[in-house]
Amino acid sequence: QVQLVESGGGLVQSGDSLRLSCAASGVTFRMYNLGWFRQAPGKEREFVAAISWSGAATEYVDSVKGRFTISRDNAKNTTYLQMNSLKPEDTADYYCAADLVYSGSRSTGWGSWGQGTPVTVSS
Repeated sequence: QVQLVESGGGLVQSGDSLRLSCAASGVTFRMYNLGWFRQAPGKEREFVAAISWSGAATEYVDSVKGRFTISRDNAKNTTYLQMNSLKPEDTADYYCAADLVYSGSRSTGWGSWGQGTPVTVSS
């Protein structure tokens, strides 16, 4: 299994930007599809974005389209989530996920998860 460590979360104001990072180890990173999910207090985990192993395909939940961008740097074994124009409703713990099989928005399909990084957006 791949080990994933997220970083970059924090407290920001509405309209600000943050870039989350997720560093992977223990595997051939370039072979893995990668995803970001989030979970707000009292809510279920929600899909945010995903990128295929080749980087050719990306997918986003409607609420972040045009504001968030997922990317990957295979040389650094890292995936990123650039978050612009943040809103209070983006407040959540953000988790990255990885798997050899692309599962998109289906959280049960992702085999490896990080511990999460908190993002708080104040109004």
